[in-house]
Amino acid sequence: MRRREVITVLAAGAAAWPFVAQAQQQRPKVPRVGVLWHAGSAEEEASYLTALLQGLGRLGYFDGRTITLENRFPNEQPERFISMATELAALNVDVLIAVTPLAALAAQRATTTIPTVFIVVPDPVGTKLVNSLARPGGNITGLTHIAVELSAKRLAVFKEAFPRMSRVSLLLNANDQQGMLRYSDETRAATTALGLDFQPVEVRSTKDFEQAFDKMVEWRSQGVLLGPDGLFYQGRLVLARAALTRRLPLMGYSREILQAGALMSYGPDFQEIFRRAAIYVDKIIKGELPANLPVEQPTKFEFLINQKTAKALGL
Repeated sequence: MRRREVITVLAAGAAAWPFVAQAQQQRPKVPRVGVLWHAGSAEEEASYLTALLQGLGRLGYFDGRTITLENRFPNEQPERFISMATELAALNVDVLIAVTPLAALAAQRATTTIPTVFIVVPDPVGTKLVNSLARPGGNITGLTHIAVELSAKRLAVFKEAFPRMSRVSLLLNANDQQGMLRYSDETRAATTALGLDFQPVEVRSTKDFEQAFDKMVEWRSQGVLLGPDGLFYQGRLVLARAALTRRLPLMGYSREILQAGALMSYGPDFQEIFRRAAIYVDKIIKGELPANLPVEQPTKFEFLINQKTAKALGL
């Protein structure tokens, strides 16, 4: 190639560089969303992970294409909530989703700047995640399932189904001290109003479930309530089996707990809550500040009965 041809080719290449750079600049940024779950794997979170993906998909967000999800699974270990929240904050994700109170509190500790959306937190005002439901303030907002306020209603439904019930146990996750005290106080007040004896039983992992149910049998409990908690969702099959083996009616708080084998459940549609969380993610990606997005509360609740379990209990 002669010298003039070389210069022509180089000149043409140089002329193209600004257009390449401009095209790269114009390529839309793919938002990155960190999700701090509570269980140990995507398989354990399958129903809610699927619901979240459905919600995002409705708004045009597809993992690996128009959005990138950074999922972390702390396996209900308090120290892993903290380390994984710190890890996601260090990635400087565009939005951080925190599932359950332990995740939300860890996210709050990890960052005061990254917009954060909590999911299934029972009392975001009481735990000081937000200033109020209408005006969250700061970098955090999300969706509550008002679980504490439903404790009395759940017990009333349980008592109505078993009029002769005089003793009831409440299973609590001792890793969440704030939540445990709220559920315990609310349920104690409700049992007193209904003339029931009340037994709180604390656990820290799924390994404690069998021993906890043995305590209930020893106390001659006639029914078991679950305080809504990620640990009980994770171990729902073990819980249902332990209750059925001891012929103890188990009242849960979600369809997923019921499908695992609990006798009854009363609460909101948790899968719909996860689908609706995508709306918050979308608004934040488009420029809304969490401080301007009110905390959403569920408006529909479902009371479900597992007929297979009822038959097994001879009801």
